[in-house]
Amino acid sequence: MGVPAFFRWLSKKYPSIVVHCVEEKPKEVHGIQVPVNITEPNPNEIEFDNLYLDMNGIIHPCCHPENKPAPKNEDEMMLAIFECIDRLMRIVRPRRLLYMAIDGVAPRAKMNQQRSRRFRGPKEVREKQVEIDKVKEEILSRGGTLPPPKPVSEKFDSNCITPGTEFMFRLADCLRYYVTERIMTDPGWSKVKVILSDANVPGEGEHKIMDYIRKQRGSPDHDPNTHHCLCGADADLIMLGLATHEPYFTIIREEFKPNAPRACELCGQYGHEMKECTGAAKEKEGEFDELTKPFVQEQEFIFLRLNILREYLEKELFMTGLPFTFDFERAIDDWVFMCFFVGNDFLPHLPSLQIREGAIDRLIRIYKTAVFKTGGYLTKDGVVNLERVQMMMTDLGEMEDGIFKKRRSDDVRFRNIQKERKKRNKRNSAPSFVPAGQYAPQPVSSSPSAISNPRQEAYQMRMGTGPKSSTGSSAVGQDLANLDAAKALKTMLGSDSQPGSKRKREDEEEEDDEPKDDIRLWEDGWKDRYYKLKFDVSENDEQFVQSVVSSYVEGLCWVLRYYYQGCPSWKWYFPFHYAPFAANFIDIGKLPNDFEKGTKPFKPLEQLMGVFPSASGQFLPETWRKLMSDPDSPIIDFYPDDFAIDLNGKRYAWQGVALLPFVDEKRLKEALVGVYSDLTPEEIHRNGLGSDRLFVGKKHPAYDFFKELYDGGDFSEPVDMNPKLTEGMSGTIWADEFVCMPGEPRKSPLPMLEDLRNTEVLSVSFRDPQYPEDHVFSAKLLPGAKLPERVLKPEDFNNRNPNTSYRPQVGFRRRSGPSASLDAGGHRMVRHSMRGAYSNAPPPQSLLATPTGRSYPYQHRGSYSDDRNYNQRDHRQHHGQYQNNRSQGYGASYGGSGGWNRQSQGQQQAYQQNQQRYQQPQYGGYGHQYRHQNQSQSQGHGNRFNQNAPGRNYPTPPKYSQRRY
Repeated sequence: MGVPAFFRWLSKKYPSIVVHCVEEKPKEVHGIQVPVNITEPNPNEIEFDNLYLDMNGIIHPCCHPENKPAPKNEDEMMLAIFECIDRLMRIVRPRRLLYMAIDGVAPRAKMNQQRSRRFRGPKEVREKQVEIDKVKEEILSRGGTLPPPKPVSEKFDSNCITPGTEFMFRLADCLRYYVTERIMTDPGWSKVKVILSDANVPGEGEHKIMDYIRKQRGSPDHDPNTHHCLCGADADLIMLGLATHEPYFTIIREEFKPNAPRACELCGQYGHEMKECTGAAKEKEGEFDELTKPFVQEQEFIFLRLNILREYLEKELFMTGLPFTFDFERAIDDWVFMCFFVGNDFLPHLPSLQIREGAIDRLIRIYKTAVFKTGGYLTKDGVVNLERVQMMMTDLGEMEDGIFKKRRSDDVRFRNIQKERKKRNKRNSAPSFVPAGQYAPQPVSSSPSAISNPRQEAYQMRMGTGPKSSTGSSAVGQDLANLDAAKALKTMLGSDSQPGSKRKREDEEEEDDEPKDDIRLWEDGWKDRYYKLKFDVSENDEQFVQSVVSSYVEGLCWVLRYYYQGCPSWKWYFPFHYAPFAANFIDIGKLPNDFEKGTKPFKPLEQLMGVFPSASGQFLPETWRKLMSDPDSPIIDFYPDDFAIDLNGKRYAWQGVALLPFVDEKRLKEALVGVYSDLTPEEIHRNGLGSDRLFVGKKHPAYDFFKELYDGGDFSEPVDMNPKLTEGMSGTIWADEFVCMPGEPRKSPLPMLEDLRNTEVLSVSFRDPQYPEDHVFSAKLLPGAKLPERVLKPEDFNNRNPNTSYRPQVGFRRRSGPSASLDAGGHRMVRHSMRGAYSNAPPPQSLLATPTGRSYPYQHRGSYSDDRNYNQRDHRQHHGQYQNNRSQGYGASYGGSGGWNRQSQGQQQAYQQNQQRYQQPQYGGYGHQYRHQNQSQSQGHGNRFNQNAPGRNYPTPPKYSQRRY
């Protein structure tokens, strides 16, 4: 989604919403991988009911990953997708439903962004190739050698991940096989319903999921306390999850780890970028060249707990002194609406609002003022109150000039800091010693003279007393001051010695550090310059400016309704590349807030014609492809070979705005009328709009119901499902054209996987419950919903819990999360070494009790018996004295009178006292010396225990059987 840095800002401001996932890995026993039993309780200490997968967030990373080698072909891509789904199932372990939603045909408003992304791909490839050729020329000009060419591999155009292509059609077939196989073989899948919404079902993946949740909430059989888990990396999922008003909603996504190592595009080595590549051959590091390979860590997942985000927002949005009762659910809807101003997939963000500058916090402050002044909220059930929004825009417009000036001052200060940091790093990276004089670096083309008197030359370099230059300073000192590592290297290569040589790349980067910005919003006249350069009109053209404002306001209303009620119009889109200023929002309360009803989405192949460049025409039928490249085509202007990218004050091209012409729907469909007859039956099938498919296994309660419908004959007419058989899920079903009846085999679409025999999985076509066209879904908590236990520290915690330290909740349950524990030995060490009240505590009573009722600790284990060669007479003689001494070791309650204060005795002191105690013969068998003498007298083992024996100057410790403790 087009909300840069939204998740980063959210996770930093509300850190408790993030929880790291606990994942149980499969184990390998004797070379055989043992799968994880996902029927066991979830190790994350929470049980989810439904898992929703925004599949495009899985397909793209699996097909062209960034942190590991890409799959070699489509078959490996399919297997990677299967493995990723298996991993998510091990983490989440849903108990009722798995919903897999692939992006279908998107609304016209989203197609503009899709078109921009897909046109950028071939352009970036061409520009990257030009850059590679330039680096190669520089390497050859310096006398270097080029690295060997990369091995030829199958090229993958990621544009094929678009509805209507053969790739997406095959992916749907592979997923049908995968779901059938998992339900048959994995116990964790056997009782779970699986819905597959492939690319032929219109709608974006995440919005198809929201439609399902929204319509199920309207059913009387829906469980209001369902635990939802949605997988996806887009930032708009956070707003969509809040818009459902479900109390238990969690998002799972991959954890982003910046600064991951990347290989050079030219030589494939790590440790440098392509512009720094010298073409040197790769050196072997390690016996098997294993040291240069970067450690590729498996991508980890994190949970975003929206119930905790609701707690944060409740504290932040709460307002006192209102003339009406504060409604937190309405405030949540207003917060979602305000986030649209900083950017989304359908509208550009306002020029004065950027998340990094605290735009959302600024909007919240303005919002609270507007609520007091207008006496109500901005939205209700997805419908915007434009008169109240007008007051917010008026207040924001008054701040815009100050916002632009502060942004400029912050940018200048940041760039100065960065330049100083680069200079400091450059100085620190220079070598501490650079050879000079006869040992100074020389150009390759020169003929160095023989070295004379090397000892004297080396001495002068060490002492800094070399030959003086014309300025009177030492030549060595001058070289040390002027030469750094980069200059020395270039001197050796002869690049700096030639007149008219190219400037340093570092100098060019410093000059180009600040991106070109002709608007200069921080200077007077910024409005006129903005509309003149961006729209090619004057600011005084009020009619045009108001048309831009009107379209933008209409877009805000369209997006909010899309989030809360479903797609209001498949035809609407914002017809400009840039947004207006907040100060231009005038009398927007009079603008219409309704959309054309009964509109239909594009067909898949029609969408391909609307979003693909001519470079990706291989995914289209031949006659359709010609319309992209034929100069006489009536729509050739839709497919420019090159186009401008406006950086719009940004530094990188991917942050800029692609200035592409907008597609005229009417002209496009008129041009396609003449080529529809050229479609093959397979292409006609790919060009159709389909429906979701519901899979159940034999162990599911609805299996017999589905089987009876198929056995009953004609099953083409929709039939209402029985919610009692589907855990409260409602909808209509009818026969699936790809159904595999019980006992029939299912052929594998991949050569490395086996065919399935005697299948016991049924699939049916599925449709959500239907409602009237003018039905309004209520945006509030459902009756019977139980809010989860609060997690954040309450305001009055210290008053209600005096002398109690607050412990934050780091997992899904109180007292959960990572913890440490000590065994008995660890507790003894802590009690012995720690100072304070805890260290004074005596041992537990269980350690002091003995079978004979005696109360002294550390009872011996029968090690004094006759068969152990121990002198029982001496033991009995001194046992009473030993017991009296030991009984005084603790407080009076344990037989002692004075007690033992651990605070006054450290570990070293205790050790010394014990050593002295060991040497006292009065303790009978307790001292080493007395024990060894006694044993040597009775058994004749004097040499064995003699302290003066050769090679030993210390007493031998007793055996285990001879120890009393």
